[in-house]
Amino acid sequence: MRSQSRRGECYDNAQAESLWSRLKTEVLEGREWPVFADLADAQTSVADYFDYYNCDRLHSSIGYHTPYHTHQQLLQTTALNCPA
Repeated sequence: MRSQSRRGECYDNAQAESLWSRLKTEVLEGREWPVFADLADAQTSVADYFDYYNCDRLHSSIGYHTPYHTHQQLLQTTALNCPA
């Protein structure tokens, strides 16, 4: 697979690489082969993980909150600071 980063810029895809690493560690490595029964099972499993990752999993980089909670706080702050 061709890299999507710029030459010499190892941090271009850091967030995507981190998410992929967590997905592999928390979902894929715990399963027996074959990992998924079919494509629909794979899609459902990944979608469920993304829901967990964004709405339930605490992230140390954002003060042990969920991305969803942090996003909601940002929306409230932005709405309060927006001139009418």
